[in-house]
Amino acid sequence: MKKKRLIQIFFIALLIFTIWYFDGVLCLKSKHGIDQARALYYQPRNSIDVVMMGSSHIHCDIDTGILWHDYGITAFDYSAAEQPLWCTYYYLREFCKYQKPKVVVLDLYAPARFKEDHQYSWLHENLCGMRFSMNKVEMFLSSTESGRLEEFFPLLLAHNHDLDTLTAEDFLYPFTKRKNLETFKGFTPYLSKRPQQEPVLDTTKSAELTNKNEEYLMKIIDYANENGIELYLVVTPYITNDEDEVIYNRLHEIADYYGLQFNSTNYYYDEIGLDFEHDFNDESHLNYWGALKFTSYLGNDLKKRYDIPDHRGEPGYDSWQNNYEEIAANVKERSER
Repeated sequence: MKKKRLIQIFFIALLIFTIWYFDGVLCLKSKHGIDQARALYYQPRNSIDVVMMGSSHIHCDIDTGILWHDYGITAFDYSAAEQPLWCTYYYLREFCKYQKPKVVVLDLYAPARFKEDHQYSWLHENLCGMRFSMNKVEMFLSSTESGRLEEFFPLLLAHNHDLDTLTAEDFLYPFTKRKNLETFKGFTPYLSKRPQQEPVLDTTKSAELTNKNEEYLMKIIDYANENGIELYLVVTPYITNDEDEVIYNRLHEIADYYGLQFNSTNYYYDEIGLDFEHDFNDESHLNYWGALKFTSYLGNDLKKRYDIPDHRGEPGYDSWQNNYEEIAANVKERSER
């Protein structure tokens, strides 16, 4: 009887291990949002002072390694491609289950550029990295029309069923993800250099946000206030246009009304030091060298606006130094190819 029980326990343990292992092998991996969301769960508890939230403008333009190395700021790019404000709201709630940020830097690109109430192009990047919870279910329901509920379980499971695409890294992932995701702070640099035309900004008009965007902006503002979090509204550098600018002008009005910090950095190209011949990956994103300049500008700006501690030299923050070194090594390796 004892031997039979031991055999049962062995096979149950083997089944659990097999499910755990192949879940890690087959799960979707992407640095356009999925890895950013997944990495949250491996960060040292209550160690992040500044969380950067919003679209890919965050994780492509803000170098968490530089914020640490130059300013001692423990920052995390918790963002996803084309993330709408309703996803950002649920991301903020998820983030605060594990961290107590002092400042939320909120990117405003999505409400200015995208006007649809349901945005499906990058929905998987916004949903697949978050662990299952009622918060995730609510985010899914806010992001989809009732007629598209057939997407619910594929998005929750977030598995790659194309076995031909699996690599050696996928098979090692279950054993390496904890260490790698603890070091990963979300920054995903581009290395291309594509010249851009500097935009001319001269419109003073403003236009209303969509009802859904305004609803979720208010939810974010209320949640930040209720939890004692400073909310900093920003527009990162990109090739903007008048259609976007009229929304930013309205967002500036809302920020002033609620006493929030606001910074449309497209008006500070010279102060940032951007070179339109060399510092852009495309019209919407800075490249690595542009991100270095913008991050230095942002680090100084954050230090002036908020009382953010410098954690360099303190125990428990090794993963930020590792992040800085890993980014530098990764950029060097990719540049030499």
